[in-house]
Amino acid sequence: MSQPVQPPNPPQQPYGGQPADGNPYAGQAAAPTGNPYAGQQPGAPTGNPFADQQPGQFGGGAPFAPAPPARSGSGLGLGLLTALGTAIVAAILYGVLAGSIEREVGYAAVGVGFLVGFAASKVSGPNPAVGLSSAVFALGAVFLGQLIGMSMILADGLGVGFTEIFFDHFGDLIDVWKEEADFMTYLFLLLGPVAAFGGAKRAG
Repeated sequence: MSQPVQPPNPPQQPYGGQPADGNPYAGQAAAPTGNPYAGQQPGAPTGNPFADQQPGQFGGGAPFAPAPPARSGSGLGLGLLTALGTAIVAAILYGVLAGSIEREVGYAAVGVGFLVGFAASKVSGPNPAVGLSSAVFALGAVFLGQLIGMSMILADGLGVGFTEIFFDHFGDLIDVWKEEADFMTYLFLLLGPVAAFGGAKRAG
């Protein structure tokens, strides 16, 4: 005869307790809830560890200040080119005005110098070399303007073209300028550079 079959072992109760309501995890310890740091001492770090830092700080140091942009080395060159170009344009305008009214105007000489110094320093920024160069260019602009004005007057009186006086007889034109120059002529020459310094200072 065959041996009687032993009944199977009863199922083990998981984790030492009978499941309640079909939940196999009912006998386990309750999972932690709430703030996991509730038992820590006051002042313990919580949340964002970087919350107390100021914007722009790293590791509590001083705020980082970006380095100022370096001025390009071409600023001086651009300033000199601007002074030269402005001086040529201003000299032509000054000469046309003087030749049209057949006299020089002190305010015009001041305007020439101021315009040269202001434009050059506005492009290059504060620069003593540009200010000095502007004064030299302003002196040349006033002198060139006087020659242009005198050429217009002579051309009109002799019935010839302006270019013939200014280009073909430039040496004679200089001699006439020397003979006709007076105190006011040299004063206007002086006003140009002085006004150029003022214009450069105002632009800076």
